[in-house]
Amino acid sequence: MITCHSSSDAETLALGRRLSGLLRAGDVVLLEGSLGCGKTRFVAGVAEGLGVDRRVTSPSFVIVQEYDGFIPIVHADVYRLGSTGEFADLQIPDLAADGVLLIEWGDAVEQSVPADHLVVRFEVTGDTDRTISFIPRGTWANRALTDVVTA
Repeated sequence: MITCHSSSDAETLALGRRLSGLLRAGDVVLLEGSLGCGKTRFVAGVAEGLGVDRRVTSPSFVIVQEYDGFIPIVHADVYRLGSTGEFADLQIPDLAADGVLLIEWGDAVEQSVPADHLVVRFEVTGDTDRTISFIPRGTWANRALTDVVTA
């Protein structure tokens, strides 16, 4: 696990931008943390880093939002799903077979995604302060995550 600190939306956005440099088609990133902790802002940084030129919004009410970038992005919010069965029924991982899948509230579906994935955990530590942890699963342990937090 690699942990860093963010004290602003701009820093959270920059972390997402830096992570985008490690992403490749087929990757799954699970985002964990309370409401308003910066998950969507982080995804906006990833999208910016992957060349998306439109505003990223939370998919809370639509479940899935797709963006065209250098690598396609599927941004999902599974907070409103009733079960992992609903997640499977929606076939969300299949939507991102040729892209990157970023799932807010990902801890609810971790058992339903490939073993090789990254967990990004957000913890609110102050009004604008966040502790952000990158927890690699499977082959993610071989990626240069320290570059994301030290750049």
